[in-house]
Parts: sequence; structure tokens; C-alpha cells
Amino acid sequence: MSGIENIFDVASRAMSSQMTRLNTVASNIANARSVAGSREEAYQAIKPLFEVEYANKVSENGISTVNVRGIVTADREPNKVYQPDHPKADEEGYVWGAAVNIEEEMVEMLEASRQYQNNLEVVSTLRSLMMRTVNMGR
Repeated sequence: MSGIENIFDVASRAMSSQMTRLNTVASNIANARSVAGSREEAYQAIKPLFEVEYANKVSENGISTVNVRGIVTADREPNKVYQPDHPKADEEGYVWGAAVNIEEEMVEMLEASRQYQNNLEVVSTLRSLMMRTVNMGR
């Protein structure tokens, strides 16, 4: 595919992908305590689906990056909780809690944040090196 010309393109796409990952984590955490009246209505955790994108001349320069291909729902069973007094309880007295694992989402958030920071550091270091190179020519 085209559009990947340098390290700035690689870092930009990687940072964008990690931002999408952070947004899905935020959505999952925000809905973690929600309940529904049926299994079908219960909130399902969402996850980004990543794919590798290679530069046109990958065999020459080895440049590749990552993009978000889409957002998918996690294949988890919602939590069935007996609460007969809840307004959303079904005819048997159960409500269905969101299929979200808070601990997993926190780990996901830390990992995505670190990956984003790493890419930001790459861009910052590259800019600094470019400025040093320019100043050497003066």
C-alpha cells in the first residue's frame, strides 16, 4: 500500500491505532457496571482489530506500520445476576451485567498508553536529531 514514506508516517499510524485502542478501553470501562434485561441487550466489550500495512518498497526499506481494520465485540458471556427487585429483571428475576473484565481493561489501557508514549518518543527523538543535523550545517 502507499502512503508510508518515512518514520513519521509509521509513528503517526501507530499512535492513531493506540488512540483507537484507548477509546475502546474507555468505552468498555464506562459500560462495565451497566445491566440489561436480557443476554442480547447486555453490553459486550469491544476491541480494535489491527492489521499490518507494508510500504510499497518493503523489501528495500523494511518499513511497515499498523492500522485499525475494525472494531469487534469480545466473545464473552454476560454476567447473570439474581436481582428480582431490579426494574430490568427478566421474568425469572435475573439481570444481565456487561461482559467486561475491569482488570483486563486496565492492563489494556496501560499497554496502549505505553505504546502511544513510545511512538511519541520516537518522533521527539527524530525531530531532535534532525535539528542537530541542520545546526551542524550552519
